[in-house]
Amino acid sequence: MKLYIKNMVCDRCKMAVEKLLLDQHLQAVKVQLGEVELQQPSLSEKAYQQLKQGLAHLGFELLEDKKKALVNQIKACIVQLAHYNQEPLKTNLSAYLSKQLHTDYTSLSNLFSAEEGNTIEHYYIQQKIERAKELLSYGELTLSEIAFQLNYSSVAHLSAQFKKETGLTPSQFKNDLKRKTLDSL
Repeated sequence: MKLYIKNMVCDRCKMAVEKLLLDQHLQAVKVQLGEVELQQPSLSEKAYQQLKQGLAHLGFELLEDKKKALVNQIKACIVQLAHYNQEPLKTNLSAYLSKQLHTDYTSLSNLFSAEEGNTIEHYYIQQKIERAKELLSYGELTLSEIAFQLNYSSVAHLSAQFKKETGLTPSQFKNDLKRKTLDSL
């Protein structure tokens, strides 16, 4: 049985969900960002409601609407790509998402825009800029290294997108340090 969970955006989120599943005696086959596969083929109404309440208590939401679940999967793929992927993307974003979600990109894009009021591309840029903010706040990498790590073609491209999204240059940001949590994007 697959369940889709909103607001799972990091490894700590996965650990919190795994612990909740163990506490509720549910066997997880796989726990990924935004998705849990249970060994049980189905849950009783009581077990389902307990899981739903437990997730809500942790700040997550069990998605029941298939459209919302697919949007959540898109977001989880983008978060994974922008924040945790160590390898450069070898294809474009549309091909990557289509392959990961087994759905044509036009359908994904239309659904995402309708549900979120934002494009997939803009959401991806927002995630990359949040990752750039995180890396800038650590002060361990140069802007050039950050641009390379986030697959930007140049420092100028990263700087232009950064300024467009935040209203600040990366240097101004380092002096101001304002970040959003991933689940608030």
